[in-house]
Amino acid sequence: MAGLKEIRTRIASVKTTRQVTSAMKMVSAAKLKKAQDAIMQIRPYADKLHQILASLSASLENVEDSIYTQAREPEKVLVLLVTSNRGLCGGFNTNISKKAVELVNTKYARQLKSGKVDFMCVGKQGGRQLKHRGLNVVADETEVFDALSFENASRIASEAMTAFADGNYDRIELVYNQFKNAAVQIQTTEQFLPVEMEEGNEDTSNYDFIYEPSKEYIIQELIPRSLKIQFYKALLDSHAAEHGARMTAMHQATDNASDLIDELALQYNKARQATITNEILEIVGGAEALNG
Repeated sequence: MAGLKEIRTRIASVKTTRQVTSAMKMVSAAKLKKAQDAIMQIRPYADKLHQILASLSASLENVEDSIYTQAREPEKVLVLLVTSNRGLCGGFNTNISKKAVELVNTKYARQLKSGKVDFMCVGKQGGRQLKHRGLNVVADETEVFDALSFENASRIASEAMTAFADGNYDRIELVYNQFKNAAVQIQTTEQFLPVEMEEGNEDTSNYDFIYEPSKEYIIQELIPRSLKIQFYKALLDSHAAEHGARMTAMHQATDNASDLIDELALQYNKARQATITNEILEIVGGAEALNG
């Protein structure tokens, strides 16, 4: 059995850890509220923009003229992986990195084998894990979460869009954690480019809208903006999911620390009781020896 001093040292150490995890839990809870509000506000806008784009594309015959909708044989693939800059958030980063690796191993096995799959990582943790697996990381965007804004997200999305338009990549996939609630994150993969145009809603096709300057011009303007909004929404989703995962992980760590403290306290009391019992036996034994 461990000595009393050693047990007291462990109890003090675990109590300090519990204070840290409890503080991190409260900080993440405060940040989660702001991040959750941001993603909830942009989702209706992004969904409506996608609905308008689908409705317009259904009524046009030459929507394929856009460079961003031209489907090509995926010889060179880029994966946009969104993780976090910091750890201590459970399996948040590990799970989404595994999802990205699973995607390329199943959907793009041929391209991966020939070395034609690249990764652009948004967040430090994803880049570290992919490099450890020996995968090709061509860019690390680690500063976007320091000041998460549409302008910063738009810059990264524009780089990916330019790479696709220039023919450097034939397919771009987006992999991120979608926020559901504080305890649940959905590992999500979406085809970022080329844009897959869906058929519009039949109900909206019955309306006679007037478009200025023209349907064709509007849809050519909407496609790049829709892509940037899609990427920005993915960053907001991941940001909110990160704080939810960290809050949950720190809550579990705090509870585990409390349980460990209780176990150590019980162990300490047992050791102290045994020490006192041994001292009493020694005193009684000494007294009996003197009387004898």
